[in-house]
Amino acid sequence: MPAASEWPVWEGHGPLSFVASIDCAGLPTAAVDIDLPKAGTLLFFYFDSQLDDGEAPVLAEDRESWAGARVLYVAAGEEVVERGTPAGVDSYPAAPLTARLEMTAAEPWHPRIRDAFAAGAPLGNRYDHLVCSQEFLEALWEFDDEVGHQIGGHAHSVQNPVEIEVAEAVLDGEVSWEDPRLSEEAGNWVLLAQFDSEGAADMMWGDGGALYWLIRPQDLAERRFERAMFTWQCS
Repeated sequence: MPAASEWPVWEGHGPLSFVASIDCAGLPTAAVDIDLPKAGTLLFFYFDSQLDDGEAPVLAEDRESWAGARVLYVAAGEEVVERGTPAGVDSYPAAPLTARLEMTAAEPWHPRIRDAFAAGAPLGNRYDHLVCSQEFLEALWEFDDEVGHQIGGHAHSVQNPVEIEVAEAVLDGEVSWEDPRLSEEAGNWVLLAQFDSEGAADMMWGDGGALYWLIRPQDLAERRFERAMFTWQCS
């Protein structure tokens, strides 16, 4: 961890669990659709309810819980120290992964896709276009049928598009799905990372769900990873 950073803690609840480490130098950053650092390490932390048996979930719509998910960036050459897992928090077993480059697809009801084919159609719902036909949807699901772990690209949302969830949270849930401000805000966010439930690491997010971190492109360009937003979904 950065020498200047303490282990992330959600005040009043306890330390977060370490979820994943991403070596940016090992990623094909030139081919990824977001402006990732070409070197350095991204560290992802999440309050996974080990300490309170799920009494205080981390939810995008609950601003007081936002401190329960964190991203730290360790720049190449930055002074680092080794910190042990805090008392009371069990470490997940290490599960080394390698990266491969793949195409991703967004749901037809994703705000950007909807705007391309049916601007003004109800947000989050099917509309009158072939991309919403059952045949196309089945082909889309066959193409991308697993959530998986992912950096950049289109998020594989378990439920509604995660960009809408984050936009609702940023706008304090004060806008309806018919309000154009929600669609506009949803378009301001890109996927930084998603982490699926992972048997090899004894990670289970709800009922086989996934963790998502999203960020605004400008914050990503400025390496303001503390501004990333978190949400999670399960079936």
